[in-house]
Amino acid sequence: MAHILMGVSGSAACFKAAALCSQLTREQHQVQVVLTPAAAQMVTPLQFSCLSGKAALCDEFDPQHPSGMDHIAFADEADVLVVVPATANTLGILAQGLALHLLGSLALAFDPSKPRLFAPAMHPRMWANPAVQRNVGVLVSDGWQMIGPEEGSTACGSVGLGRMAEVAAIFQAIANIQIS
Repeated sequence: MAHILMGVSGSAACFKAAALCSQLTREQHQVQVVLTPAAAQMVTPLQFSCLSGKAALCDEFDPQHPSGMDHIAFADEADVLVVVPATANTLGILAQGLALHLLGSLALAFDPSKPRLFAPAMHPRMWANPAVQRNVGVLVSDGWQMIGPEEGSTACGSVGLGRMAEVAAIFQAIANIQIS
């Protein structure tokens, strides 16, 4: 059983994050969900709280941990950090080491020797953008593992590379990690 810190960023693929959270919880993993403000506009923290059995985090200035420092405490408790879906905006924040919201702060506080994964989800032209590709390259060179994206139909009806990997593939990537 792993302690998984799941970052959810604002994408139409948020429904897949909910399905992944449910599957991880059914497999007895402890899942702490952190939503970006944009994600909280697309899905409710309550949905993830119901699925994980833990209050979903969203606001850096409404701490849930008794220490009052969620970004440190929850990063310390986790074995794995997975960001799903990872939007172009979130990839940029993570690659540049910015703490623009709680997820960014948690990612900075998370031990880089532990597994960090991300599953991109965006329009194919956004995915192909050189800036996005630079950010992905930075993350991969910093030790992050990328899952996907896949070729297929996106939420806006476009077809191409940028569709988020399916829940089964993300779940398998997490299951393949050796937790020390």
